[in-house]
Amino acid sequence: MNLLAEMEMFIRVVECGSFAAAADASGVSATMVAKRIRNIEQRLGARLIHRTTRRQQLSEAGQLYYERSRQVLKEAAVAESSVSELQAVPSGLLRIAAPVSFGSASVVPALAEFMAKHPAVRVDLTLDNAPPKFSKGNYELVIHIGAVDEPGIVVRPLEPYRRKLVAAPRYLARRGTPKRPEELALHDCLGLTYWQRRDRWRLVGPRGANCDVPVRGAFTANHGEAVRVAAIEGLGIALLPEATLTHDLAAGRLVPVLPAWSLAPSPMYLAYTQDRRPTAKLRSAIDFLLHRFGARR
Repeated sequence: MNLLAEMEMFIRVVECGSFAAAADASGVSATMVAKRIRNIEQRLGARLIHRTTRRQQLSEAGQLYYERSRQVLKEAAVAESSVSELQAVPSGLLRIAAPVSFGSASVVPALAEFMAKHPAVRVDLTLDNAPPKFSKGNYELVIHIGAVDEPGIVVRPLEPYRRKLVAAPRYLARRGTPKRPEELALHDCLGLTYWQRRDRWRLVGPRGANCDVPVRGAFTANHGEAVRVAAIEGLGIALLPEATLTHDLAAGRLVPVLPAWSLAPSPMYLAYTQDRRPTAKLRSAIDFLLHRFGARR
């Protein structure tokens, strides 16, 4: 018999006034009740109940054990209730990771809307382009560009991650607008230092056509935001995430270049550990993010 069950039986004996009455309330024999009380006393090394043929009385140790046992069972009930509430109402801290550019431009506004709907949820967002490591226990949800190979992880497809060729109007006024992808070789092209092939853009065009273009430029950076600002400042043509360009295109700070051509879209996924009883917080966050960013059929 587990410890909580023994405490519950002891409390029942005290409150019912006898072993026989506790046995009736528990649906067991009085002999079984007496045996369980003896087990508690032997484990504790103390007499809890003074028994005679006519009455029973708590010892000092028994009174203390009774009071503490009631408190323990009350706390256990609160713990059970708290978990049930957590399962029912989205609340608590949501730990999530997302790619740097997509996270800043798209995930943060989405999370603001999610938190407005669920004010009891707090969010800890990590922006990181590295593959997730669920085994370290740092995240509950991860949005990742590319394959997620960690075992035991549920992976749900999102809309592919797309990039666009853009430039500032003043750059194009000065250098001209390329009409074919091959003409990019004659332009200043802004690069990211962590790309494996910074000197070559492998573009995909209409009907799946491919064009492998050698590129060069006077400016590179290790962060997409720096490349975006460089493009706005007229330093060259950039390949930037579609999600980061909405406001710049609408304001005319940047304009599309060769709109029919770009890098091949990259697969993007929502990943999370398999949980047979996920919290309401996690369930609602998964549903919300899939509705917002999930792959369209």
